[in-house]
Amino acid sequence: MNGQRVMITGMGAVSPYGAGVDAFWQGLVRGASAVGREPAVEAIGGVRSKVAAVVPELDVRVIDRKKRRFMSNMSIYATLAAMEAVAQSGLAPEHIARRSTGLCLGSTLGSPCELEDFFRQWVQTNSIDNVKSTFFFKIMNHSCVANVAQSLGIRGRIIAPSAACATGALAIGMAAEMVATGQQEIVLCGGADEHHVAATAVFDIMNAASCRYNDTPEATPRPFDRDRDGVVCSEGAGMLVLESLEHARARGAQILGEILGFATLSSPGSLAHPDSGTIQECIEAALDSAKIPPGKVDYVNAHATATEHGDLAECAAVTGALGAAAPVSSLKGHFGHAMAASGSLESIACVKMISESTLIPTRNLHTPDAACQHMNLPVKVTGCSLQVVLKNSFALGGVNVALVIGRSSA
Repeated sequence: MNGQRVMITGMGAVSPYGAGVDAFWQGLVRGASAVGREPAVEAIGGVRSKVAAVVPELDVRVIDRKKRRFMSNMSIYATLAAMEAVAQSGLAPEHIARRSTGLCLGSTLGSPCELEDFFRQWVQTNSIDNVKSTFFFKIMNHSCVANVAQSLGIRGRIIAPSAACATGALAIGMAAEMVATGQQEIVLCGGADEHHVAATAVFDIMNAASCRYNDTPEATPRPFDRDRDGVVCSEGAGMLVLESLEHARARGAQILGEILGFATLSSPGSLAHPDSGTIQECIEAALDSAKIPPGKVDYVNAHATATEHGDLAECAAVTGALGAAAPVSSLKGHFGHAMAASGSLESIACVKMISESTLIPTRNLHTPDAACQHMNLPVKVTGCSLQVVLKNSFALGGVNVALVIGRSSA
């Protein structure tokens, strides 16, 4: 990226494996499925998909109760992840309180669970008598970023990008640009979402939700696989601390990785279907940003959600931009599609893969689709040295994001 080098100095996660980056990483290394039957989905008529990957019960008492009153689940997830990321980074309260420390965090919507509760009461009683004054703060589109800023005492820029499935990766890219250009010395960044039956229902209506594996939920989703049948929705939050190399060195911070490049491009041809040409251009632009030739990419962490259109478009784009040598995998077979959180959680996994010299394969990939067979699609956890990783994220509406993440040489 042009300007200052951008370092990753802290990471935090809440995922369907539980709270913490370690729980997330260990779940991936074990190859454990976080997908199960979801009672909330089963209770809704007409929804064929009955599975999801949801966050288990968490101990939220670490968040001040007065702050927690304004939070829905997604804001709780984001706050816990941000607190972990800050703790790992070693940032002191005085660092957080400076106007040179910002926050870039987004979600798909405000809290859908809180919206349902509100409208259920309104429709049933035609009254707002029992609506709490904290309700609106939970359904604001920038609820997550506002709540995290309030909880941590962030006084710099706060930005709430909203680009559905690409939100988490977009937030990281925007944060990296702010640090690279000197607009902020430190930026916490990522994405968060909470599962609601409406997300599963939307994909089901579009014939893009997994329905055939309701009785064997651990067998879905199946990115790149011949027998895939669609998306499994999940939830969580992933947060990273980014700061300039100069700032990180000055305070003696441990450097976990580096954001080498970022690009985001629009596909105006269709709101619903990805465009392989634009995806390829986005990948190439991210590599140009990183000044990395295609042959130097050691691994591609795919967006691949286990839909036919999406998987095949990404296969074509990756092959066009990089060739077929680099190993490619999707983590959605492990813990589903966490929507706005997916790009940031998967970026955290990429950093861990680099630092642990471990490549996580695509879970549930048994028979690759004929159109993907030419690609290097690992099916076992593999030890390997990774220096440069490409992370893809794409969203309905034609939003395409590519990040280039590297092992720091600092």
